[in-house]
Amino acid sequence: MCGRLSQYDGIHDFVAALSMPNALVNHTGDQPFGRYNAAPTTQLAIFHQEGQHLHADMVRWGWCPHWAKDRAAPINARVEKVAHGPFFREIWPHRAVIAINNWFEWVDEGGPKKQPYLIRRRDRAPILCAAIGKYPSAERLPSEHDGFVIITADSVGGMVDIHDRRPVVFSPELAREWLDQATPKERAEHMALLEGESSEMFEWFQVDRAVGNVRNQSPHLIEPVDPN
Repeated sequence: MCGRLSQYDGIHDFVAALSMPNALVNHTGDQPFGRYNAAPTTQLAIFHQEGQHLHADMVRWGWCPHWAKDRAAPINARVEKVAHGPFFREIWPHRAVIAINNWFEWVDEGGPKKQPYLIRRRDRAPILCAAIGKYPSAERLPSEHDGFVIITADSVGGMVDIHDRRPVVFSPELAREWLDQATPKERAEHMALLEGESSEMFEWFQVDRAVGNVRNQSPHLIEPVDPN
């Protein structure tokens, strides 16, 4: 998965996609986010659950343990290693969901510059991505050490032509189970490894190369361009 995504709907649109009746503790505001071209280190809305309450907070995309000071904060975690490797051990128990509208990948098609593609659900519903992180809670105020990573898996089917990795995406039912603090870690690992949405749920198409400019947040970036 490349480091660019869109999160332009509002938090209540994403809550509706989750179909969670739980009371919402919302620290993200009520307006559409309007992030059509979000890059790493951007503050993005994530969901996590505390007891019976669903929390929505703005958290930085990217996280690094305190002892790994010699490298940039990763934005993704490979599902094959995330549950057992030392790097993400601190945050593996802290499951979250980031709801996005789409993500972007760049493909080398032989031209002078790589061609960007947009990937979204065929039904245009929000994409519920598995994530883990360090974020505010009832007991802990926001901190400069907060952050999250998106869990990624091998691409399957036609999407491998776009990129060899993609987010682990859950159905609303599985996203609710992932967020539930009562879900055992072993069950969460099984879900991430084997129960993500298949590539058949997605579509992809070429978009304007202007998406390469991270300062460009135009809605036109998510529109298809003529491949010819």
